[in-house]
Amino acid sequence: MTRTDDIGQTLPPPRPASLRSDIASFIVMDVMRAAAAKEAAGERVIHMEVGQPGTPAPAGALDAVARAMSTETLGYTLALGMPALRQRIAQLYRDWHGLEVSPDRIAITNGSSAAFVLSFLALFDAGNRVGLPSPGYPCYRQILAALGQQSVILETSESSRWMPTASQVDEAISRQSLSGLLIASPSNPTGTVIEPQRLSDIIDVCRRRGTWFISDEIYHGLTYERPGETALRYSDDVVVINSFSKYFSMTGWRVGWMVVPDRLVRTVERLAQHFYISPPAVAQVAALGAFESMAELEANKQVYAANRSLLLKELPKAGLDRIAPPDGAFYLYVDVSRFTDDSLTFVKHMLDETGIAATPGADFDDERGRHYMRLCYAGTTEDMAEAARRLQSWKRLRV
Repeated sequence: MTRTDDIGQTLPPPRPASLRSDIASFIVMDVMRAAAAKEAAGERVIHMEVGQPGTPAPAGALDAVARAMSTETLGYTLALGMPALRQRIAQLYRDWHGLEVSPDRIAITNGSSAAFVLSFLALFDAGNRVGLPSPGYPCYRQILAALGQQSVILETSESSRWMPTASQVDEAISRQSLSGLLIASPSNPTGTVIEPQRLSDIIDVCRRRGTWFISDEIYHGLTYERPGETALRYSDDVVVINSFSKYFSMTGWRVGWMVVPDRLVRTVERLAQHFYISPPAVAQVAALGAFESMAELEANKQVYAANRSLLLKELPKAGLDRIAPPDGAFYLYVDVSRFTDDSLTFVKHMLDETGIAATPGADFDDERGRHYMRLCYAGTTEDMAEAARRLQSWKRLRV
């Protein structure tokens, strides 16, 4: 249809959006929207789709914000964040891992999402290839695509405990000329934790090959069989990303951090100055206060552990007995191939017919994900028990 202006002159067609913006939707957020619509219509929904704690920010965070709101300006901070928060995060590495990490190497970010953007910009040029295990967090791929960089998928499986092997990484670097590799442990969606020796071996391969290694550690603190190991144990020449969203129960505050080699500090700082000016001051105040509530956070973790045990016991009674080893985080990655070859439609039916919101595996693996779904067990134990009861009586699981 021809477009004209107010005096009848023909206008050119409207310009399309940029090619770099042509990325896939984040399916879990679409599920969240559908669940919210059902709730707005008065229906009771059990949320097992979005990976966020059901608990609020800890009391220490809220108290710190309340004090700051009445006494502080809360203007711009340094681009790399408040020095006191950077120092406290360095203390966390001493407490959890017995490691000395200089606060100067720590950058506070607008959630871990901003840390990924800053990492990809600091480490990779347009067209560079970055290895990503699959199944994996979909935003890695889409951020790389929007930045003009390329994802190279390293397929994992049950036989490798849903983590890549050192030989697989070595081969991928050789064949695909990888500039970088990103591994999350505990993993989203599987919840698996990489073994320390395998992590060390993979970092060594990357070092020998001149390939950047990025470690997504945002679920550290949330492991149930053995603690998660930080990549900083094996090298200072890696980039580590973490967040206050998961263990610290502060998803909506949008505050995270990254640890970078000394030679990248100024690079990240320049990028952060122009992209974000600074992380939100109020969120940083809250993050610093959260460290005063570690006992509360450990109590939250015990709820997740109870939920995990409950579901591992009850889901097989519904026929959902093929589950990736849930070493950490708060997810179960469930094989539903007995019931469907289209997990997207499957979880839509689940929401409509049981009132349980879940994430289709297609969000995490384009092909094999159609046989899986992810369940988040970070809600209340009462909700998890009710979800199990609903699934045990769901007709679509009666095969």
